[in-house]
Amino acid sequence: MSVNEKFQTAVDGVKLLTKRPTDQEFLELYGLYKQATEGNVNTSRPGMLELKAKAKWDAWKSKEDMSQNDAKEAYVKLVEKLTAKYK
Repeated sequence: MSVNEKFQTAVDGVKLLTKRPTDQEFLELYGLYKQATEGNVNTSRPGMLELKAKAKWDAWKSKEDMSQNDAKEAYVKLVEKLTAKYK
């Protein structure tokens, strides 16, 4: 199975979790997903009052310069961990 196929399977697998991951786990998933699908951050940081958007942007920014393939592999590993924890 290729990295892209594993990644797509993991993306689909997140939707099957029966319990809610923590906010930090969600942010980690978000940052890895955005890096894997879009590469480095390509927008400006949201404003001070946009707390949720700013947290998501920061999570993505923390993955800056990680290759898209490395981000996909890290995403797959995180989903495997979360699946074991929350399924």
